[in-house]
Amino acid sequence: EEEGGEESGEDDADVGGAAFERKARQTMAKMAADSTLNQDELRKQFLANASLLPTAEQLKKEAALPPDIPTLKQRVQDVVEMLKDFSAAKKQHPESSRHAYVEQLASDLSACYGYNSELMQLLLQLFSPAEALQFIEASEKPRPMTLRTNTLKTRRRDLAQALIARNVNLDPIAKWSKEGLQVYESAVPVGATPEYLAGHYMIQSASSFLPVLALAPQAGQRVLDMAAAPGGKTSHLAALMANQGTIVANDFNKARVKALQGNLARLGVKNAVVINVDGREFPKTMGGFDRVLLDAPCSGLGVISKDASIKAEKGFQDVQRCQQLQKELLLAAIDSCNANTPGGGYIVYSTCSISAEENETVVDYALKARSVKLVDTGLDFGVEGFTRYRSKRFHASLKFTRRFYPHTHNMDGFFVAKLKKTSNALPASNGNANEQDGSAAGGKRIKPPLLSHAAMRKGSSCNGGKASFKGTGKSVHKKVVGSRFPASSKGRR
Repeated sequence: EEEGGEESGEDDADVGGAAFERKARQTMAKMAADSTLNQDELRKQFLANASLLPTAEQLKKEAALPPDIPTLKQRVQDVVEMLKDFSAAKKQHPESSRHAYVEQLASDLSACYGYNSELMQLLLQLFSPAEALQFIEASEKPRPMTLRTNTLKTRRRDLAQALIARNVNLDPIAKWSKEGLQVYESAVPVGATPEYLAGHYMIQSASSFLPVLALAPQAGQRVLDMAAAPGGKTSHLAALMANQGTIVANDFNKARVKALQGNLARLGVKNAVVINVDGREFPKTMGGFDRVLLDAPCSGLGVISKDASIKAEKGFQDVQRCQQLQKELLLAAIDSCNANTPGGGYIVYSTCSISAEENETVVDYALKARSVKLVDTGLDFGVEGFTRYRSKRFHASLKFTRRFYPHTHNMDGFFVAKLKKTSNALPASNGNANEQDGSAAGGKRIKPPLLSHAAMRKGSSCNGGKASFKGTGKSVHKKVVGSRFPASSKGRR
């Protein structure tokens, strides 16, 4: 009987517990429904009470006075909220037009944050109004300081312990990086510690890890880093290759080559050859590489937090000028890669720009002009690249590319694409693509015209935190220039 009583008590407790859980779920569901109703009611009230666009007379008065930033920011918030569901706003204000609100939003954002009208228009074409505001606000704040552990000399755990002992507050970046550390605050200059001087780490933005991880070079391979200065990516390549094989580290700006050489020496890189030639001269200078990394000069629209002058100085013309250079460099990078080497034939193209004109447009052009295909970058985060942008339609495989944004990933705006070269032969004529490239219908390559140094100096915007393409065009190591890699050089220091 006692056992029966105990079982009955347990059953009652189970029934009571189930009833409590059911009631709790019902209460939570009711609270969620009430919250949704409240939000809908608040939105209806906002739309009913939202002020219409300022009149021409009000705008004239505003123009005569210094910008009232708080008022402008409030109007920006109101317009963004209205544009989230403009069809509902249209019912409350039938006389309003979306175009007028977007124009006013662009004007107010430019006044609040110091952007020129062309760049603001580009951002509003790239993002929704709400996301454009998020990007702009994120670009006003500096990105976290990050370090890359030089695994040629130490381990991340040992480096972290050494820096913590010097009162540096840090953490690992994220699961996707095995070498990265994020610095929150430091009692000592991070660029002057004994560990830094000994080459145990490189101060490097988190986004610049990504193209090297995507390229994934193997020990013993021959790799070209086409725009290498100041050496962060080159040294990362050397670390992944365990100082085996050969890296040709090229940069067109002779002044930056000195910094490249200094960093490689400090970090203990022994398998790199540094040269100073125009990247567009490859593969005439040398070719036959297993893998090629092109972190192309760009407008720098992803690194506004590092260079606020971009907001006022860059426009459509700068983007178009950079696009022309990037197309020439990417074709040269593809031509420098050997499709027939085991484990080779890969090219990674990256920029620190967010414009589709410098990213998807350039890669789509290369897909038509050369025998390449896009493959998965191996990066398990990031936003898929565009397969359509405004009136343009790109190849469906552009979804394999990856975009990174400051407001989404808390890193510099970046783009990464990984290409696999399928053949060393040029494809048959692909209409306008090959005509623009200068390829004849029979596949014979006609070298595209190079941008003049004067034109590049005039448009020195293609730097994105890098130096513009101007220099002597002469090699630092003259023995390398004009020669191809001998087979016996593999693995040579």
